[in-house]
Amino acid sequence: MGASSSVPQNSIHEFTVKDCKGKDVDLNIYNGKVLLVVNVASKCGFTNSNYTQLTELYNKYKDKGFEVLAFPCNQFLKQEPGTSEEAQQFACTRFKAEYPIFQKVRVNGPDEAPVYQFLKSSKGGFLGSSIKWNFTKFLIDKEGKVIKRYGSTTTPLAIEADIQKALGEV
Repeated sequence: MGASSSVPQNSIHEFTVKDCKGKDVDLNIYNGKVLLVVNVASKCGFTNSNYTQLTELYNKYKDKGFEVLAFPCNQFLKQEPGTSEEAQQFACTRFKAEYPIFQKVRVNGPDEAPVYQFLKSSKGGFLGSSIKWNFTKFLIDKEGKVIKRYGSTTTPLAIEADIQKALGEV
């Protein structure tokens, strides 16, 4: 669901995921870019601050090689109840998101997306590797390796210095 069935362990660039309309997207197109991968939800207490700040960071750094990759997820109190296209419409209309909103995925459990298996195996979190809530963020370097993982309560703007460093600005 939402990604290819193999789970390579070298780079996020080796994965293919589905966009919000179900078309394949080879993540190798992001080779050479710094990525922030986020599991998003439209009905979460963190929604407004995260989407607002993700859009702000994206607009500030997109011309410097930065991308946000958003994966809607309905695993936490069913806070992303609509379709993948509805999640994309919500983010683009309400928060002016210009970054990709992919197909809804599961980030934990037997049906979790392979790209999330890779992310979690690269950087475990507090109390183990499972994703605890919406808006868990993974910062990925230009080679597709996970630099750092941030919990839901870490705002996107709190990560800005790490993004600048990954982009080579600091």
